[in-house]
Amino acid sequence: MGSQNRSIRFKIFLLLLLPLLSLSALWGFALNLTVGDGQALLRANTLYQTIGVTSTDLGLQLQAERAQSAVAVTTRQLTQELGAQRAATDKSVARFQKSAVEAGDAIMPDLRGSLDTLNGELNRLGSIRADIDGGNSSRLTSLNEYNGVLDAIFRLYDHLISLPDLQIFQQASSLQAMGNAREIIAREHALISGALIDHRLTEPELTEFTEYVATRKFLSARGQAGLDTALRKPYEQIFAGEPFRDFTAMETRIIATGAPPADGTDWNATVDRLAAQLDRLGVSSSEVLSGRALDAAGATMVKIGSAGGLGLIAVLASIIISVRFGRRLAGELAALRSAAVELSDDRLPGLVDRLSRGEEVNVKEEARPLEVSGAAEIVDVAKAFGSVQRTAVRAAVSQAAMRRGIGQVFLNLARRKQGLLHRQLALLDGMQRRTHDPDRLEELFRLDHLTTRMRRHAESLIILSGAAPGRAWRKPVPVVDIVRAAIAEVEDYTRVTVEAMPGSALDGATAADLTHLVAELVENATIYSPPSTTVVVRGDLVSNGYAIEVEDRGLGLSAGEYATFNALLANPPEFDLADSDRLGLFVVARLAERHGIQVLMRRSPFGGTTAIVLVPRSLVNDQPALTAGSGETPALPSRTKKKALAVVNGTHAGLPRRVKQANLAPQLKTDEPSEPDPEEKTERSPDEVRDLFSAFQRGTQRAREEANEEGEA
Repeated sequence: MGSQNRSIRFKIFLLLLLPLLSLSALWGFALNLTVGDGQALLRANTLYQTIGVTSTDLGLQLQAERAQSAVAVTTRQLTQELGAQRAATDKSVARFQKSAVEAGDAIMPDLRGSLDTLNGELNRLGSIRADIDGGNSSRLTSLNEYNGVLDAIFRLYDHLISLPDLQIFQQASSLQAMGNAREIIAREHALISGALIDHRLTEPELTEFTEYVATRKFLSARGQAGLDTALRKPYEQIFAGEPFRDFTAMETRIIATGAPPADGTDWNATVDRLAAQLDRLGVSSSEVLSGRALDAAGATMVKIGSAGGLGLIAVLASIIISVRFGRRLAGELAALRSAAVELSDDRLPGLVDRLSRGEEVNVKEEARPLEVSGAAEIVDVAKAFGSVQRTAVRAAVSQAAMRRGIGQVFLNLARRKQGLLHRQLALLDGMQRRTHDPDRLEELFRLDHLTTRMRRHAESLIILSGAAPGRAWRKPVPVVDIVRAAIAEVEDYTRVTVEAMPGSALDGATAADLTHLVAELVENATIYSPPSTTVVVRGDLVSNGYAIEVEDRGLGLSAGEYATFNALLANPPEFDLADSDRLGLFVVARLAERHGIQVLMRRSPFGGTTAIVLVPRSLVNDQPALTAGSGETPALPSRTKKKALAVVNGTHAGLPRRVKQANLAPQLKTDEPSEPDPEEKTERSPDEVRDLFSAFQRGTQRAREEANEEGEA
């Protein structure tokens, strides 16, 4: 049986058992030969991972605080940047002190003394900052105080270099000297940064700057002298480059003139370029030296193997076997992981998105198996993922097809129902025009109102299926007409009160959908509020558009329910057939999303719920809205307008006032004779007499009914 068919457990057993056995045998054989060097390497690694890393960061933070403090002393202003830098320095100090505790026994006595000295210097940071904040410290004094702390850090670095290889130790010491020279450049920069503000250098500052320059030259020369050719050549290239030449020229000019550079921009740019080059070279040189240290450690291991004899063979065999099986196992697991992540994060979500957009999907192509090879368990897992993938793809495709089919069924049924309702409305309109009996006229109006509501529900099905209802107007429609038409499509419309609304008109293409939207909100308000209360609808022209409020006096909702409903209205999800209790909200959300309308529900001051509809400014027509029913109004259909006006201008029971020839096609309308002047009008026409007596009869009947109701009360 090949190694690829081995189980993961067997491979892990081989991976761990053989190295442990061979290394244990080698440890017992070569322990006495390499105890000293091994302990030194372990101690050096521990010190580097703890004190070395944190002290390097501490030095960088102190250098930054020193430069900002020089500026603060000169300007006598404490900036937010200085405060933030001090906080960063304090955090670095805390990390350094914690790492010193973690180093534990790795700290030798000579290093312990340097560490205690540095902690003592760090404890003086509070007094140094206090003198700066209180104006008791000069620029040079504050810089020297920080220099003392940094000097303690560099003395600590000297004791951290404790490698057993003498050549590596010499190279590390030389790089340490180059790092000290880089610190001197930082000191020069901090001093000149403050002097650039007041454009002067005092005699002590000039003397200190001159000493900085001399020290920098000495350290650079000493460091280069100790470096070998490979490490020294990059430094020689930097010192021969333009930034360093410009820097040394400015140093010479400052010493000669006794004043900072006239142009601080050149100084800052030159120092920044030079510092960046030195920092990059310092990092790369440290990496080279670290590689040499690793090579030296390898040579030590070779010596251990030579001394161990058979132990070396066992170690090499265990390493080869471990690397081989480890790499293969890691590769197999990585391939399986990548395939699984691609499936879960990219392929399946992308497939669902495409299906939700109505795209056609090739099931065979999308459900291709995962291409993974390796151990038997990994292959089995890949096959299981492939099976799950195929099942998920088929389920997603089937669900998408089912949603499309259901949506198409909704659309077809709604279209058919819509056509029948239009025919029914036409028949009712004819019956209303031919009926003069008030009781039958009221019953016909109720049936007409019921049919109108049925038409709105049919349009809701069309909207949920993703299609448009189809009603639209070319000209702007007054907002008051839209609100009245919406109220007319609500069953309990007599409970709805429309307050004064500023005259404005909305885009005709939006009028039908906005009417439907407001009708859903008003109906929701009437259903979820006591029958004895009223629902108030108001509107106002605001800076962002036109706001319509629907307020009820119900029990209201909890804060969580308001948040849930508002989230649904802001980002309508795909319609869920199982969530049939929120059909109205889904319809409102779809209509609002279609036209960029914002809908928000919140608690009313009266305890109920207020729904706010904000129509964007782009849909609001600035022209003054015409009054409902005027000849120039780009109004809703005559039937809708007639019932809408009945809410305000109708009878006490909400019955509409009939409008002659309101529902006829334009070709069938006859020209009405113009109204004669009062002196020419001598008698009424038969139609006028009939309408007058019908109205009189209806009025007297209503009066008798009201009188009977009051008597019973």
